[in-house]
Order: sequence, then structure tokens, then C-alpha cells
Amino acid sequence: MDRASRSASDYRIIRNVTVVGSVVDALLALGKLTGGIAAQSQALIADGIHSVSDLATDFLVILAARHSSHEADSEHPYGHGRIQAIATALLAVSLAVIALGIAWDALSRLRGLGELMAPGWLAVAVAAISVVAKEAVYQYTIRVSRKLESNLLQANAWHSRTDALSSLIVIAGVLGVMLGFPWADAIGAVGVAVIILYAAFKIGREAFDELIDTGLDPNTLTLMRETILSVPGVIDVHELRTRRMGSQLLADMHIHVNPLISVSEGHHIGDRVMLVLGEKFKALTDIVVHIDPEDDFEMSNPEGLPLRSDIEQAVRKTLAASNVGAGLLQTGDFSLVLHYIGGAVTAEVIISLPSAESRKVMESESAALAKTIVEETPLSGVRILYQG
Repeated sequence: MDRASRSASDYRIIRNVTVVGSVVDALLALGKLTGGIAAQSQALIADGIHSVSDLATDFLVILAARHSSHEADSEHPYGHGRIQAIATALLAVSLAVIALGIAWDALSRLRGLGELMAPGWLAVAVAAISVVAKEAVYQYTIRVSRKLESNLLQANAWHSRTDALSSLIVIAGVLGVMLGFPWADAIGAVGVAVIILYAAFKIGREAFDELIDTGLDPNTLTLMRETILSVPGVIDVHELRTRRMGSQLLADMHIHVNPLISVSEGHHIGDRVMLVLGEKFKALTDIVVHIDPEDDFEMSNPEGLPLRSDIEQAVRKTLAASNVGAGLLQTGDFSLVLHYIGGAVTAEVIISLPSAESRKVMESESAALAKTIVEETPLSGVRILYQG
């Protein structure tokens, strides 16, 4: 699947999953706020505010997924996937602000600046329903996020899991109040704030990593490297670089192949690497393969090596002046296959001789001709071939 098709498909799936979650969030927010006020539970009201924030993040997720699914254009040749990372970062900041607000209010109550509430079984019942509902939303969303490899959807899934965990703390806090510890509910609200703050940090760090082009984890890179090396013709792989862009992965690499194969064969090996990687890692939508005849880190500086035009001119001049073969080489009809290896240039000089008798004469003198070419040209090694 190409990048545009994958982006459109991902958007539809993310939208559908998020709409389901938003319906649950709306019902829970209403239930928690109403139940928290009726049951006089500070922690449940705080949890209700958390559910309201879930609605806002659901909208943000849908909006970001929609815009990030737009096709690449001249100004954005890699697409718009980074919009998801920006939206994820905004989600993290909003969570952190909400967490600090909830903690401040609860601590104010603990310091005696506000009235400590006395919740009852109603708060426990509402919180218990929230735990079940939000855990179900989490399981549904996280399963889809892993399938799509979407950090944005994964962040929203953890937002749901955080809501479920915070509801558990609400239950613990309310039960504490009912057992004679009037400050337990406010402590529960602080616990909710801590969980939300941790989720904000985790989500924000992942978004930041994507924005600064952090590569994939070592285990995934190892698996990717093993996949590349499994392709026939690949000797080694180096400079393997990866990055995320929304739910998609981008990778570029250098593969080391036999330096004596043709350009077309090297290109075919590169195409095969791209095909195998795409089948193994479904999120990979942009793969760039650079073909190396030897390891870049071991290559000598190629700047001083002559270009083909210079070598052809030198070989033509040498063949024209050669006495080898009793003047059979005066036509200068030849072609070159050059090999830039180990900081030097070697060549296969393919000389056209229409007469079989001429080729037989020249074959006996190939060693002498090769020696002459090496002495008179920039080539460090020569192999002479003849064709009719």
C-alpha cells in the first residue's frame, strides 16, 4: 500500500475508533460530574473533569488524523504525518495543565482552604462503572493503535487507561472516607493528578522524540537489519537510519554488494530489499536504498580518482600508439567497464575485432597490452576482452 492510500485508510480507522471512545467519554463525564456533586466526592468530580478533557483530546485526535492524512505536495514532500506528533504534544500539555489544577485544588482542601467532602456508595458505584467502561475503551483502542503503529492513537488509548486507573483511586479514596479518614478523598484526587501528569510526560516524550527524528528502538533495528541481510546479494548493511512520521515509518540505508556486478543487478537487489522490508514492516512507507560497492567507512577518498572521460581518452591514445598486434588496434573501437574499488580504478577493456583470426592473434598478446595500458593510463589493473 502506498503512502497516500495508507494515510487515508489510517484516518478512517482512527476516526471510527475515536468516535466510539468519545461517546463513552461523554456519558462518563456526565455521570461522574453529576454523581460527584450528588455524592460530595472531590475525587470523583476531578475524575469527571478528566473525562471532559478526554472529549477534547478525542476531537484533537480526529482533527490531527484528518489533516495528517492529506497527500504529500511540493511544499511537504514527505506528507503531513508530523501533524500527529504536534497534536500529541498538545495533548500532553493539556493533560499536564489539568493534572496540576486538580492537584492544586485537592492540596488546598488538605491545607484547610476548602471544605473536605464526605462521599458515599454512589461515588463508588459511578467510579466502578467508569473503570469497566474506560478499560474496555483502552483495550479496543490500544489493539487498533498497535495494528496501525500509531503513536497518536496509542496516546489516546493510554489517556483512557489513565482514566480507568484514576477511577480506581477514586474508589480507594471514597472507601477511605467511609472508613473514617476524611482526608482520603482529597488524597485520592492528588493520586489522580499524579497519574495524569505521568501520562502527560510519557505521551509528550514520545511526541518530542518523533519531532526530533529519534530512530526506532534497538530491537526493531536489529530485526530490520536481519531482514535486509537475508536478501541474496546483500553483503552488509550500514548507515541504517529510521524515523517516524505519524503512523508511518521512513528508512534509508546503504547496502554493500559485490563491486563487480552490473548497475542493473545492484538496483535489482535494492528493489528486493525494499520489497522484503515493506512486507515485514507494514508501517514502512518510504524506503531509500543506496548501493555501495564497498563499505563507505573503509573507502579511500575518491576525490582524486579520474572520471570515465579522462580514462577513455588515455586508453584510446594508448591503443592507437600500441605496436601490439601488428596494428590491429588502430580502429580504437572499444568499451570500458570501470571498477572504483579500494581507492583505485581497474577496468575491463572490451575491444571489438570482427575477424576471428585477429582475435586469436590479440589473445596471445593480451598480457603485454594490459601491461602497456596500466603503464600509460590512470588504471591500476586491466583485463582485456575481445568481441566480434
